[in-house]
Amino acid sequence: MSKKKKKYYTVWKGHKTGVFESWNACKAQIQDYQGALYKSFPTFNEAQKAFKGHYKDYIGKASKFKSDLSAEQLKRIGQPNYNSISVDAASSGNPGIMEYRGVDTKTKKQLFIQGPFEQGTNNIGEFLALVHGLALLKNNNSDRIIYTDSKTAMSWVKNKKCNTKLERNEKNKALFDLVDRAVEWLKNNSYSTVIVKWETKAWGEIPADFGRK
Repeated sequence: MSKKKKKYYTVWKGHKTGVFESWNACKAQIQDYQGALYKSFPTFNEAQKAFKGHYKDYIGKASKFKSDLSAEQLKRIGQPNYNSISVDAASSGNPGIMEYRGVDTKTKKQLFIQGPFEQGTNNIGEFLALVHGLALLKNNNSDRIIYTDSKTAMSWVKNKKCNTKLERNEKNKALFDLVDRAVEWLKNNSYSTVIVKWETKAWGEIPADFGRK
């Protein structure tokens, strides 16, 4: 069995900030902290350098992407529609600390963010992000489309049901309160927004990606 590589965690915004040498130590700083900012690094020096820098240079900043698809495949897929917003979620563990957000697809300007939630899953986050985005666009009478990289979330929204296997408990009560509100919104609202699958293999990570991979 291969030995798991050690990671170091930079926390720019949390109960305490700095560089932490374990996930549990990092988790203690971001848990129940609205808008926490953190990321893992393979070495202490990289984590320390990031802490001394600005989080925007490390979170949500995609590296230069080159697709492995053929020219013919790329031509068939085309370019993203920038009259859109993009949504995504990030979960550290399954279940684990989860958050989700929506951004302008072209500029990556953050339009909304929720979390971190103490106990959630990526699928729940993707679902909530989609519904949040749909409600936002409807309230603004916007004709923009919405991108997601989650087929599961698209299916849950279509069926107006969060089909998660995560059991409800005190730790995730706040999260499931949001889930219930999202399902209720879907059942009581119509919308004309088109939901489109983000073509990761052609375009790279979705603009709303948290950049923590």
